[in-house]
Amino acid sequence: MTKTLETSVVGRPFAPVIAFLEKASWLVQMIAQPSLVQLILRIGLAVPFWRSGILKWDGFLQLSDTAVELFTDEFMLHLPGGPYPYPAPAVMAFLSGSGEVVFSTLLVLGLATRFAATGLLVMTAIVELTVPDGWPVHITWAAMALGIMAWGPGRLSLDYLIRRVFGLEAPFRTTSSAESDHSA
Repeated sequence: MTKTLETSVVGRPFAPVIAFLEKASWLVQMIAQPSLVQLILRIGLAVPFWRSGILKWDGFLQLSDTAVELFTDEFMLHLPGGPYPYPAPAVMAFLSGSGEVVFSTLLVLGLATRFAATGLLVMTAIVELTVPDGWPVHITWAAMALGIMAWGPGRLSLDYLIRRVFGLEAPFRTTSSAESDHSA
């Protein structure tokens, strides 16, 4: 064995493992492109709210009796000294059903995305107050909403397209200049 080869093998015995891990890391990064991740986050957060919201309607702006009944008889706010019934159950059912459908639609389209994610984060907090034992699911919804609020909808969104068409700058908050291409 030559002196150079001997030094490289002896001085860096884990070099092949490190090289393999570097290649594997690069492959993972190629699969998890920021815009794809942002799209999947948007869809992942939208689906449960859409499904819940669509069940509250019997037709266009026609709340189902079940939705109002849930907010009247079943759903309670678990606050200190409670639980307490929802105030104005028909109004709450309407707002809930509207928010779930509208915010979910906006998220999937990537339109007013950060505002839609903020709306679903507020709704998640209210759902948590209603069903406190559901926190393992609610925390994932909150994490997705916060991720969307922080990093935006990505390139696969109407927000990004609108910014490009009107020549608007990247959003005010990015973690690096390279990342500004991925946010909108």
